[in-house]
Amino acid sequence: MRWWAWCLVLTSTTAPRRRDERGDVPGWVLVTIMTAGLVTMLWRFAGPQLQQMLSNALAQVSG
Repeated sequence: MRWWAWCLVLTSTTAPRRRDERGDVPGWVLVTIMTAGLVTMLWRFAGPQLQQMLSNALAQVSG
């Protein structure tokens, strides 16, 4: 085995593990789903206005 592999094995077996800092996976899934829902609702109601604003901005930039 190479020296770096031994270092990896040594640090992985002796380093303290912080399992309490992994985060709340169900919470992050909920945040992701809620964000997707908010973006979908925003796009549904404001989509045409947002597209018009983007078209106007691109038209002003391109001249």
